[in-house]
Amino acid sequence: MGKELLLKTLRHEQTDNVPFVPFSGVHAGSLKGYTAREVLTDGDKLYESLMEVHKLYTPDGMPIIFDLQIEAEILGCELLWAEDNPPSVMSHPFAGDPKVPCKCKIPKKTDGRIPMVLDVMRRVKESVGDDTALYGLICGPVTLASHIRGSEFFMDIIMYPDYVKELVAFCTEVCNAMTDYYVEAGMDVIALVDPIISQISPKSIEDLFMDQFKAAFDYIRSKGALGCFFVCGDATIQMDVMCRTNPDGISIDENVNINEAKKITDQYNIAIGGNIPLTTTMLFGTQQDNMKYVVDMLDNIDHHNLIVSPGCDMPYNVPMENTIACVQAVKHTDEVREMVKNYEAVDTLGDVELPDYENLDKPFIEVFTLDPVQCAACTYMEKAAMLAREEFGDAVDIAVYKYCIKEDIARTQKMGVQHLPSIYINGQLVWSSIIPSRQEIVDEVKKYL
Repeated sequence: MGKELLLKTLRHEQTDNVPFVPFSGVHAGSLKGYTAREVLTDGDKLYESLMEVHKLYTPDGMPIIFDLQIEAEILGCELLWAEDNPPSVMSHPFAGDPKVPCKCKIPKKTDGRIPMVLDVMRRVKESVGDDTALYGLICGPVTLASHIRGSEFFMDIIMYPDYVKELVAFCTEVCNAMTDYYVEAGMDVIALVDPIISQISPKSIEDLFMDQFKAAFDYIRSKGALGCFFVCGDATIQMDVMCRTNPDGISIDENVNINEAKKITDQYNIAIGGNIPLTTTMLFGTQQDNMKYVVDMLDNIDHHNLIVSPGCDMPYNVPMENTIACVQAVKHTDEVREMVKNYEAVDTLGDVELPDYENLDKPFIEVFTLDPVQCAACTYMEKAAMLAREEFGDAVDIAVYKYCIKEDIARTQKMGVQHLPSIYINGQLVWSSIIPSRQEIVDEVKKYL
């Protein structure tokens, strides 16, 4: 049974097969013709979409909802909604006001969209919970703190560490409350989804956040569930410190080499999940591309403590047949290996022309992102670049590229961008997976004026 296979993997037991978990998110809505907003706000449409995910993809585990803004919305953040993405945070209640919310603000079962989510969790549990492990995804404490505080949070880490620890401690209490609600509703796995972690130095994580994460994962286990740590972006240098927070599993995206990362997670006996590329393979690739990626992964990595999954929340428009191709590659690896043994991928991205960086009229800031709407780390990287617009106005040019648009993928690859998100100025890499403060970006731009 798929559920037992996944739970055994997260308990680090030996298994005969590797589990597959599609992080279907808003993609689930696309299977039934519903928009992202509909599937994230209407319980009946969400339930119907999840049943379609279960029918088509026969997952060993599946998330109920992939939306890191549920808690932030309750705590006062305004959201910008999209038709094909989860909402993004547009305002931060404590921007310019370094305070910590009072404990009375911790979300209750009756707040915001929580009642809808809990109802769907119970319905899905009753329908497929015997054969499929169900994930409850919670906005991690550091990302939630950045939603509350805004881009100033990254300077706070350097200037006001005691304040940051207090704010993240509050956010951990929010995570624990959500854990209570989700476990009570039948979730088998609780995942703290904290994409911002990839933008913070390992030393800062250890000094400021380690105790809170360890407490959160201990709390999840005390409730009888298993705990996973989700990160996006290039978290290569953060892998060791993430392992030391003691989760049962870690999930990474395509920015991290899963073979190298697994060497670290194996040292701590932690399961690792990932990392089928979301756009180049799942969104824009062929069925053969998806089959070959998964087969190659399985052929080059130890299967113990391994979960195959997309690198993060699947794009809305991923073709159904591409996900099914991944399922087949996991469940029927030998047959699929034979099918794709002579397959060679064809470049469908095309070419782009790069600017003449040596002869620009003014500084040109380029932000290379996965997707600033869907990826929290990318959102804050884009906002950091826009601080230069506030400071210098039309004296600078700014462009934002998304790794979910073919032309932008081609540009990213031609520029040789290694890690997302990153900021380039006049064609030169300045910040890679580290979000600059306002002062840092102002000082850097001045060098080019």
